[in-house]
Amino acid sequence: MRRRRRKREIEVFSLSFLDSISCGFGAIILLFVLSKAGEPTVIEGVREDLSGLLRDLQEQKYELQGEVTVLNRELPGKKEQLSEEQERLARLQGDLSEIKGEFAASKEMSTVQNKIEDQLAEARQKLTDEMKRLLAQQSRPLDVDQPIGGIPVDSEYVIFIIDTSGSMVQASWPQMMKKMEEILDMYPELKGMQVMNDMGQYMFPQYAGEWIPDTPGRRNAVLRVLRTWWPFSNSSPVEGIEEAVRRYANDEDQISLFVLGDEFSGGINNMERVMQRVDRSNHSRDGDLRVRIHAVGFPAVMMSSNSSGNTGVLFSMLMRELCQKNGGTFVGSTR
Repeated sequence: MRRRRRKREIEVFSLSFLDSISCGFGAIILLFVLSKAGEPTVIEGVREDLSGLLRDLQEQKYELQGEVTVLNRELPGKKEQLSEEQERLARLQGDLSEIKGEFAASKEMSTVQNKIEDQLAEARQKLTDEMKRLLAQQSRPLDVDQPIGGIPVDSEYVIFIIDTSGSMVQASWPQMMKKMEEILDMYPELKGMQVMNDMGQYMFPQYAGEWIPDTPGRRNAVLRVLRTWWPFSNSSPVEGIEEAVRRYANDEDQISLFVLGDEFSGGINNMERVMQRVDRSNHSRDGDLRVRIHAVGFPAVMMSSNSSGNTGVLFSMLMRELCQKNGGTFVGSTR
């Protein structure tokens, strides 16, 4: 009979298995011990970092507290300054309102004054029908171009020729500007005007060959620029007169030319030639005058000498003749 083989019993907890389990458990314990040994170093580093951060925050806190203290100390002064500025603003607003009110009132008064001046000027320039009737009854010759101060004021356009030489600027400029204003006052309403120096150079080049519109603003601009308008001058009005007559004289418009100066540097021998040239250009084919020529002479140069060769004396001689031959008036200004 065959002997039955006995089945080998499997031993679950063999020695090899126990060895493996022991080694694994020992490795885990070793790892745990090693990790625990490194923890104090990490914790110490974290503590140091937190301590440094805490010190920084405390320092920032102290700085902010110091700034808050300074700001609290300055705050009352700033509030007081703000209050003063608010009061000043309120005063300025009140002043502005007052100025606006005064401006409106002055503008209204200026309008009324301008109307009155226009009416007075119109009364000076034109004789009323009643005055004509009375003058006719008195058998007086009627002159509708009644002059003011010897200067007829019937012109619609006015041209100023101003000597800008050194003698005028240094000795007669304020006086010249006053005469300029007086002449403008004689013509409260013009169709146009022009300003150039004795060399024929225009004060406003954009209006060369044209008329400057006559408005209060333009008149103020002319007088304002004239205070410091000193282009080169050769101390002779001839070039300016010839430019004005050549560019503006015509047979339709009533034009007056005002020469304001103190010298004629062309010499006595050239005076006749100048008068002939002006005479030819300032008369129409019918022989009528195209432009009235007036002049205002200033005595700055003449005061240094009264000799016949003095340029101030020559200016007076030349302009007296030109004004007489061209329907105008020569006025000698006194200092």
